[in-house]
Amino acid sequence: MMIQVRYFSKSGNTKKLADCIARTAGVQAQPIRNGASDQADILFLGASVYWGGIDNQVKEYIEQLDPKKIRKVVVFSTSALAQRAFPDIRKRLEKKNISVSEENFYCRGEFTALHKSRPNSEDLKAAEKFTMGILHRRNA
Repeated sequence: MMIQVRYFSKSGNTKKLADCIARTAGVQAQPIRNGASDQADILFLGASVYWGGIDNQVKEYIEQLDPKKIRKVVVFSTSALAQRAFPDIRKRLEKKNISVSEENFYCRGEFTALHKSRPNSEDLKAAEKFTMGILHRRNA
């Protein structure tokens, strides 16, 4: 099974999750600036919400994805506020006819005085458990 982990992270919060997910899946996380993914059975795609939306770089990355190469996308995200990146990313991927898992992972991210040290070790354990569940169901 081909697994890719791609992410966009300004502050490093989403990168922490990406590295954890990639380590659990036995692959290396790559920032989206490295271009669109190769063939992938599962593409874990991470982003954050900034000022009410996902960054334009994430939007451009999604536009580059080839639906013939990506079987399913699993979204993970962070934000300082309660808003998740999942709804916007899902809408954009489905518009391209790319399958999106209903399962997604979200946790708070540190921003100035908010949510200090997040994602923390408990968040990373939860991300690891989430990833193992996705991979187990895919292999079952």
